[in-house]
Amino acid sequence: MTRSLRLAVIFVLAFLMMLTACHPQSWHLKAKQTSQLVLATSSDPTTFNYATNTSPFGVFSFIYQGLVQENGMTSELEPALAESWTISEDQKHITFTLRDGLKWSDGKPLTADDVMFTYRDIYMNKRIPTVYKDFVRIGNQDVFPSLKKLDNRRVEFTLPEPFTPFLRYSAALAILPAHALRDSVFSNDVNGNPQFLSTWGTNTAPEKIIGNGPYQIASYTPSERVILHRNPYYWRKDNQGVQLPYIESIVWQIIPSTDNHLLRFRSGELDTLSVKPEAFGLLKREEKRGKYTVYNGGLQTGINFITFNLNQGHTTKGKPFVNPIKSRWFNNLAFRQAIAYAIDRQRMKTNIYQGLGKLQHSPIAVQSPYYLSPEAGLKVYNYDPQRAKQLLTKAGFEYNSQQELLDEDGNRVRFTILVKSEDQSRIAAAVQVQQDLNQIGIQADLQVLTFNTVLQKLLGSRDWECYVGAFESGVVEPNLVSLFWNSKGSFHMFNQGSQSNKRPIAGWKATEWEQEIDRLFQEGTREADEGKRKQIYGKFQQIVAEELPVFFLVNSMSLKAVRDRVENVKFSAVGGLLWNIDELRLRGES
Repeated sequence: MTRSLRLAVIFVLAFLMMLTACHPQSWHLKAKQTSQLVLATSSDPTTFNYATNTSPFGVFSFIYQGLVQENGMTSELEPALAESWTISEDQKHITFTLRDGLKWSDGKPLTADDVMFTYRDIYMNKRIPTVYKDFVRIGNQDVFPSLKKLDNRRVEFTLPEPFTPFLRYSAALAILPAHALRDSVFSNDVNGNPQFLSTWGTNTAPEKIIGNGPYQIASYTPSERVILHRNPYYWRKDNQGVQLPYIESIVWQIIPSTDNHLLRFRSGELDTLSVKPEAFGLLKREEKRGKYTVYNGGLQTGINFITFNLNQGHTTKGKPFVNPIKSRWFNNLAFRQAIAYAIDRQRMKTNIYQGLGKLQHSPIAVQSPYYLSPEAGLKVYNYDPQRAKQLLTKAGFEYNSQQELLDEDGNRVRFTILVKSEDQSRIAAAVQVQQDLNQIGIQADLQVLTFNTVLQKLLGSRDWECYVGAFESGVVEPNLVSLFWNSKGSFHMFNQGSQSNKRPIAGWKATEWEQEIDRLFQEGTREADEGKRKQIYGKFQQIVAEELPVFFLVNSMSLKAVRDRVENVKFSAVGGLLWNIDELRLRGES
């Protein structure tokens, strides 16, 4: 019996009372009657403001679209709000033409003014801290495109220099409603900040959240569910002229534990489930009886990793983010290399991922044409605890009579591993890391917190030591991961600097190799020749392998269980299940 099933058995009686009280089965019965799809998420949304959101637990893919969209099966760019676009010969001018008659979910017209407002007044606004600024910043300085409204349907972007990823970034950037948000952008709160920063929190009435995607928010009950209804003004129709989306409502159940996701799916209360490796065998055997299909989308496109907090900066009160003794360890390359050799990733693949995956070596997805494989020369770190010990002793560390690792000043090497609570596979990986490090004399303690709290520590307070985590990366365009790797990136968690030029962090600095990565990404955005771009991003991957700011674990398979009543499923690791949410339909419905 797997760990997940044991936990399910232990908690099943307790959950029966809770399930009865909350009547979740009524949602599933209602789904069959009123065209509802019942999904699950591990955490509450933190905001309904797209631009200020930093959490992966958001409803934005349901309620917003960008100018273009990415096909989840082929990665090809396709028209979305823009029906077409043109690019000048010098690659510096891109003109988008919006579809005729676009409307917001409140029925108001969506025009070029909304595009101008979204990019110029939100994404490029220096007073609004948003991760999406990284998508429109050209180069390593705060230089952005200029915009010009040609007419109500056409907007021209003029780039200061060729920026190859710009068009693909247009798929990731939602267009926001000027008529609903403009006043909040240009008015200040009592602290002198734009009111926009506190606009559209999760306590906002759903009818005030205006979108342009296939769905709109109908209700939100904290810690229970978000319900979305079909947007009557959504632009898309099928080939027969039928208004999309086909499915009337989405019920997004908030269920913190992935073990409980499994329990709810097996009981018939959920229509989909992200399949963890430990549950794959059980679910595969029950496919026919359970009336669902387990889809294999291939290797996941993101990275699973361990990283240390390399930040040598201080808080405004002069307190170091990281204990200086531990910071010296973490910033020692030999120490990081030893850790990489000490992790038995093959055991992790076999025991935690049930063999459903491959050892991971690169920050770029294997599906990408820019991926550099070990066979092509990428440096790798195979399990070798003796080599780990040799590196440590050569670097000045030593072992006492109890085989505990001490630094050159006699300090016991001990630190805390941070991991999110919502993912049992992630916790299991952290536990194994703890065990592996114990074999080379290091004591690692676990700190298991909710993911929203983890994000605050990583990107806000910066008070953490070691982290076992994951980051979703782009498949086709390497620059999509610049948020993580650029020294000024919004998710550059292992050495997170200030996100405001006006409030620099005392003592923070980017290393020479970080600056070289910055330079390579900038060079890659300017280069149009595919062969040269492969060389550029190959150098980037080699630097990561040499310097080890992050060391990778196991790249697991992307598996999804979906009820057979859901039709038009096009699942892949690239697009996931919901990239074509407007095309999904339920069996027996017209």
